[in-house]
Amino acid sequence: MTTLLVTHSACLEHEMPPGHPECVDRLRAVLGALETEEFALLQRAEAPRATREQIARVHPESHIEFIEGSAPETGFRRIDADTAMSPGSLEAAYRAAGAVVHAVDEVMTGNVRNGFCAVRPPGHHAEPQTAMGFCLFNNIAIGALHARAVHGCERVAVIDFDVHHGNGTQAAFETDPSCLYISTHQWPLYPGTGRASEHGLGNIYNRCLPPGSGSTAFRSAVSDAVVPAIEQFRPDFIFISAGFDAHIRDPLANLCLTEEDYGWVTAELMQVADRHCGGRVVSALEGGYDLEALAASARAHVKALMLAA
Repeated sequence: MTTLLVTHSACLEHEMPPGHPECVDRLRAVLGALETEEFALLQRAEAPRATREQIARVHPESHIEFIEGSAPETGFRRIDADTAMSPGSLEAAYRAAGAVVHAVDEVMTGNVRNGFCAVRPPGHHAEPQTAMGFCLFNNIAIGALHARAVHGCERVAVIDFDVHHGNGTQAAFETDPSCLYISTHQWPLYPGTGRASEHGLGNIYNRCLPPGSGSTAFRSAVSDAVVPAIEQFRPDFIFISAGFDAHIRDPLANLCLTEEDYGWVTAELMQVADRHCGGRVVSALEGGYDLEALAASARAHVKALMLAA
């Protein structure tokens, strides 16, 4: 069994205004890091376009129409203070969501053991009816609900270790007890959601880390809270919102993780997946804004996926 890497050139055509941290070079850094000899055994696939039906499991038709209608022919169109669309953004958004759906299909049919979707725009801030935080569609939630609707997975779990809370995924899941959302994130920080008191229907777990927290605090949160919550839920499929902006070098936050922490947490999640869902894991790129740290962290994450495969 192998690990699948899913991406698409359209994700390189999504541009943000000059100086924006969510830039094309982020994806170039990740893909470049995965071109070395140690990743020669990665199975690689081009992301298909997500269908409206797939996206509509998370986002109502009004949101899809808003995103489609906001795509400019030239220049940039602001969605909010942090989020914009360029002429290439709509296709990139459809391919980013489609990448996660495709990875789910490949894992569920047994063609691969697990998968990593190297895509942009990211997704975990996109609420069902609101694009925000650099995100247009919630890629990981779309993939999770696809696994449930098409492949019969009764319980799906998303583990989010991005430094920012995934308010969009929480909003999509918080009234659905068949979906588990667990986030480790810096608190306080954008977007202001993700308090420990936010529980949904008992299916939301937020583990807040104060600024300056490093490996010890993060690993304790994973071992003492994240893993037990997954064990209790017993998911049929595990998804990872793989944001690498809790790295000590990242300019947008103040946690102090290293690439070794990302390799470690991935290995820990794979062990839980082996115990409960046949190793079925799909991850998708979220944040990470220091290019060197992003490349090193993605490398460690994918290496751990490959070792589990």
